[in-house]
Amino acid sequence: MWGSGWKRRNKITTVFKKRRLAFATVVYWALLAYIIAGLVWWFIALQRQNRQMTIYQLRELKMDDPHYTDKLNSLFLDEQRKTTGYIGEGSTYLLLILVGALFVYREVRRQIRLQQQQQYFMMAVTHELKTPIAVAKLNLETLQKYRLDETKQQKIIQAALQETGRLDTLATNILIASQLEGGDYTQAKEELDLSALISNVVGDFRNRYPLRKWNSLITPELAITGDTLLLQMLISNLITNAMKYSPKEGAITVELKRQGRRLLLSVKDEGPGIPEEEKKKVFNKFYRTGNEATRSTQGTGLGLYLCRKIADDHKAHITVSDNSPAGSIFTVSF
Repeated sequence: MWGSGWKRRNKITTVFKKRRLAFATVVYWALLAYIIAGLVWWFIALQRQNRQMTIYQLRELKMDDPHYTDKLNSLFLDEQRKTTGYIGEGSTYLLLILVGALFVYREVRRQIRLQQQQQYFMMAVTHELKTPIAVAKLNLETLQKYRLDETKQQKIIQAALQETGRLDTLATNILIASQLEGGDYTQAKEELDLSALISNVVGDFRNRYPLRKWNSLITPELAITGDTLLLQMLISNLITNAMKYSPKEGAITVELKRQGRRLLLSVKDEGPGIPEEEKKKVFNKFYRTGNEATRSTQGTGLGLYLCRKIADDHKAHITVSDNSPAGSIFTVSF
């Protein structure tokens, strides 16, 4: 019930934002057209004035003057020089106006998009917080009201632990993202066994989601220098992202191998994949694929953004490509 209400409010907000943006765009371009029209009118008026002054000066010339030809040529040259000056000055103003207008337009659009993304983020965070809290509360109330057998109790407890795990992941993502952007996070650069770290994270996901199909192809004893907490978050976010967009019967494959001087970490899913035009955008802050009004998958748009930032901080490179026959492959090259 709450989820459908959230989507309805989200849709109304999206429509309102689009209409406001369309109105602001029309007003902006109308004002710009008015300014350019004023500049053109200024040029025409000065040119008319220049021509009229030349005509007045021509009337004052006497044809019997021995310097008539020189004065005539001087008048025409002076008129042409002024016209050239008006064109040069007007072109400079026009260029400055267009460059400034384009810069302001792009910045305003960027700020509006960022504001929209932040609005979606706040809605998503609220939804992400409310859902696991409601589920955990319902499970605890069930345990309190009814005497269930051991199997059902363990199932309910497992579900509650999964939801609290989601809460913990969300809180950690928000906290780390804020600290990394503000420069408040002190990274611990240490030699660590990346193979063991990935195996532990995958093992934790296996225990939490035993019904999922897991494939792990991890070359042992591959080490790098980095921050254990950030690398755990990188791996967890990639696996969580794969789970969101994969069907329940689809396999999630985590692979680590050496390729020359580099280590390649790959997380593969069998979901719908990512359109080509969105593959670079998915690592932007707050960005989520699909339509905000109709999206059904959970998330806040921070997970992949954090993955890219953590990869950058470890001098690594993260990319996304198509899986065959369906799905996506996220690869981190250390």
